[in-house]
Amino acid sequence: MAAAPPPRPQVLCLGEALVDRLGPPGGEPDAAAGGSDDRLGGAPANVACALARLGTPAAFLGRLGSDAIGEAFERLFASRGVDTSGLQRDGQRPSRIVLVRRDAAGERQFGGFAGERGGGFADQALEASQLGVALDRLLPAARWLLTGTIPLASPASAAALELALERAAVAGVAVAVDVNWRPTFWNPAADPASGPDARQLSRCQTLLERAALIKCAREEALWLCGSDDPALLSAALPRRPAVVVSDGANPVRWCCGEAAGKLAPFPLAAVDTTGAGDAFSAGLLHGLCARPELLAGSDGPALRELMRFASACGALVCRGAGAIDPQPTAAEVQAWLSRAG
Repeated sequence: MAAAPPPRPQVLCLGEALVDRLGPPGGEPDAAAGGSDDRLGGAPANVACALARLGTPAAFLGRLGSDAIGEAFERLFASRGVDTSGLQRDGQRPSRIVLVRRDAAGERQFGGFAGERGGGFADQALEASQLGVALDRLLPAARWLLTGTIPLASPASAAALELALERAAVAGVAVAVDVNWRPTFWNPAADPASGPDARQLSRCQTLLERAALIKCAREEALWLCGSDDPALLSAALPRRPAVVVSDGANPVRWCCGEAAGKLAPFPLAAVDTTGAGDAFSAGLLHGLCARPELLAGSDGPALRELMRFASACGALVCRGAGAIDPQPTAAEVQAWLSRAG
């Protein structure tokens, strides 16, 4: 008897897959000197893997080099059951390595790149026509297209993202945007703590205007609309999207249609916070695929429980190194929440 085909992806995650080179706490991420820890990552890849781990079928749409990193991602996606029909391979440009500094509390700061050979990185060259072929197959069954602002930083990947947004609109697939502002992807010499300039902000604004759901950090909300109030950011955009604003160790806040609220993070000793926000996004989309009506906020208590589930997904990732290896299953999240009370 033939095996049943795998379920069609409900969430399409478009953008970068890369290696996070984690420095030792308080030290520099220098592979040559030893002490660094290379982990597969990149926000859309993290979310795709986390969704699959939670039980929601997901696809990754992006471009990797024809190198050891690309092969490692192929194996990872296969082991997690992530659809890779939209994964491109580049024979000229390498996969990207991001240098990540960590302080003693596990908080990280991005400090540039490694591996570039003069022609840029593979993720910058995401090719629109190849992507279009994959979208023709994937969009009919999808519910969400998840992306961030990083593809906007390079002309080819920006064009591919625009194609995906246009096709998603025609197919009636909702767009989720995790702002994930990383200035060094736009300019490797930029201060990692700097905000977008006027041109970059305009590019980001165009993306946000297509979103049904936006997740951003507090400082990103301040850059985007001058306020960290999720209701004000929602009101500033024509589609009045649902907005979730995170703030490190402070409460996460949201505005989803009729419902608004906040939730304090779970207390825990973090090993590494890399990927916690991506795990949160995966938990949120996992719940919205099961109960899409929660996006409108008509059931405030159920929405709060979903935020609690998503927060637990993020908290559990902080207990291990890297963004992907510590990702929990839905059963593990529920068991942890039951113990947390």
